[in-house]
Amino acid sequence: MNYGKLSQNNGRYTLTFERELPFSPEKVFEILIDPDSFTQWYPFATKEMEVKIGGRLKFDDGEGSLYEGEIIELAAPHTFVFKKVDDLLDMRIAEKENGFVFTFRHSFDDASMAMYMATGWHRCLDVFQQLVYGEPVEWRDNAEELREYYQETFKQGEQ
Repeated sequence: MNYGKLSQNNGRYTLTFERELPFSPEKVFEILIDPDSFTQWYPFATKEMEVKIGGRLKFDDGEGSLYEGEIIELAAPHTFVFKKVDDLLDMRIAEKENGFVFTFRHSFDDASMAMYMATGWHRCLDVFQQLVYGEPVEWRDNAEELREYYQETFKQGEQ
C-alpha cells in the first residue's frame, strides 16, 4: 500500500506520499489542476481556481469558514505548489524507471495532527489515483484502519 511518511525539519512537519503512475505527466497534471477533478479529491476545494503563479484557490469547510490558498510554484506538467494558511502543499510529477511518480507533500506545524492528516491525505490520494485511472470515484471505508496504522507508525518513529 502507498503509506505516507512523516519527517521533521526546523520545527515543521512534512507528510510525503508517492504514487507510481503509468501515465504521462501531461495527463496527471491535467487532472491535478482541473477544477472539476480537484473538487473530487481535495478536501473543501471549490471550483474557484486561478491556475497561475499568484493565483488563488478557494476553499469552503462546509461549516461557514471560507479561506484561500495561493499558488507559489507552477510548472506544467511537473509542479503545482500552493500555500494555504500556514501550510504548504507541494505536488510534483517526475520520471521514474517504469513510468512516473506523483509526489505529494504537506508541510505543517502541529505534530498532534499528523495521524489525522496522514489518514485524510491517504484517502484523498486514493481518489486522485482513481481519477487518473479513469475509474469511478469510490471513498473506501478505511479511515479507522489508516488512523491506527499512522498512529502506531508515527508513535514509534518508523516513518
